[in-house]
Amino acid sequence: MNQPRVCLTVAGLDPSGGAGIVADLNTFSAFGCFGAAAISSITFQNTTGVFGAEHQTGETVRRQVEPIFADYTVAAAKTGMLPTRDVIETTASLFGPTGIPLVVDPVVRSTSGFDLIDNPALLSLIEQMFPLATLITPNIPEAERISGIAIENEQDIRDAAGIMRKQGARNVLIKGGHFDAPQSMARDFLFAGDTLHILEAEYINTTATHGTGCTLAAAITANLALGNDLAGSVRAAKEFVTKAIRTSPGLGKGHSPINHLVHRQGE
Repeated sequence: MNQPRVCLTVAGLDPSGGAGIVADLNTFSAFGCFGAAAISSITFQNTTGVFGAEHQTGETVRRQVEPIFADYTVAAAKTGMLPTRDVIETTASLFGPTGIPLVVDPVVRSTSGFDLIDNPALLSLIEQMFPLATLITPNIPEAERISGIAIENEQDIRDAAGIMRKQGARNVLIKGGHFDAPQSMARDFLFAGDTLHILEAEYINTTATHGTGCTLAAAITANLALGNDLAGSVRAAKEFVTKAIRTSPGLGKGHSPINHLVHRQGE
């Protein structure tokens, strides 16, 4: 039996299971990868909102990650919620020497509107993590905060991506769900090198959106670990997330998690 590819996530813990490292690990498994995880923050949340967080120190993150690197061959990795400059600088120092394909999801705000990172930490994320990333995956509000541009049309998306490229990001995926709603198509904009790929899927009008960003980034990470190219990895991830939204289990009283088991269940 061939050993599975190992994917590592450094992200926050969502105890309700819809987002953060739980969503990441479920997604890695859905693509046949083995998931490892380091917790950057313990959040207090459910489907209705985020009620607080207890952040880890950079040293705590280091002591989680170093034994993984010493023991496993990590094929690809992703970062999610990196809440402080200390955690960001430590994470950058850990990944910098490795050359591992790395997806950076610049998580700045929860679906329910809870701010997950302050401005000094965001600046550190841009300076320290963007140059290491194979891909960054901001949604529209995140792209606006990072670039300083109010995004109202497709040209604004192109301009924001250009700024993020100048900030050090090699490849940028701007998730267009906030931009397109409530249109019939959900479009994501992948700026890979000098090429723009516009990826379209059915827009599903639903509140079952808890953890979609985490899941998409994790699915891209898993596909990179499997040896797929960047554009193919993003396409496969978007297809997976669309199916997972469509088949959401409808859990909780707020924004339901999506269905990370969709590959096992079929549709």
